[in-house]
Amino acid sequence: MSELLAAGAVRKMKTRLADPVEYQLILGEHNVPLNNYLGQQLELKYTGKINCVHCDRKTSKSFNQGYCYPCFKRLAQCDMCIMSPEKCHFAAGTCREPEWGESHCMIDHIVYLANTSGIKVGITRDAPTRWMDQGASQAQPIFRVSSRLRSGLVETVFKNHIADKTNWQAMLKGAAEVRDLEAVRQSLMVECGAEIEALQQEHGLQSIVILEGESETTVNYPVLEYPTKVKSLNLDKTPTIGGTLMGIKGQYLIFDTGVINMRKYGGYSLELSQLS
Repeated sequence: MSELLAAGAVRKMKTRLADPVEYQLILGEHNVPLNNYLGQQLELKYTGKINCVHCDRKTSKSFNQGYCYPCFKRLAQCDMCIMSPEKCHFAAGTCREPEWGESHCMIDHIVYLANTSGIKVGITRDAPTRWMDQGASQAQPIFRVSSRLRSGLVETVFKNHIADKTNWQAMLKGAAEVRDLEAVRQSLMVECGAEIEALQQEHGLQSIVILEGESETTVNYPVLEYPTKVKSLNLDKTPTIGGTLMGIKGQYLIFDTGVINMRKYGGYSLELSQLS
């Protein structure tokens, strides 16, 4: 027996910082409070339909987590500089959408340290949402920077010393060992101080502001049991997946049968059912 809980085009799960994090699965007009279904048998079924998350055009293939190919090629939010902010080309006058760039890139960003599968550096306009989406158990702001380009330049200095990406398999096997982020920050500032000072001299002290002793955010996730071996579930290969929902971390659902990154399937039309 199964009960249909919701159906529609999936979007990135909504999060609210609580103890533990509260998750909502977005399917069309439905917001499903997933924490309520921990320990329950759930099934996700892909109906074979994909609509672009930007223009809603029907597409046979999704690009960059939910875009149709024309939007992927046209939108600034799909440009290479989103993944590599140090390559921002707004100042060169070649931004795909200058107005979008003004509102999203030419504003303050935070450079932070996070503990996901280990210590990493990252940038965000939206803390703590970004930290929860990455599955961070600890996070701390270390710079306030006046544009996305400058935040990318600062991040590049630090990623020569620490990771800038999360090992998602390790992140899904359990909480990272607790670290003293302020001590890590201080150590990195000793190692990278000269390079940061050079960037400040080039771009201005107020463009790259060092944040000392900022409060740390601790994040706990709704997980009953972590997997010992991480098996990725793929809706393109297996349109119906599911099992007992053992936890939620980052943008992943953790079933007893495997894990699935819901953000990967933006725009996919899904049906969510509870099995009995």
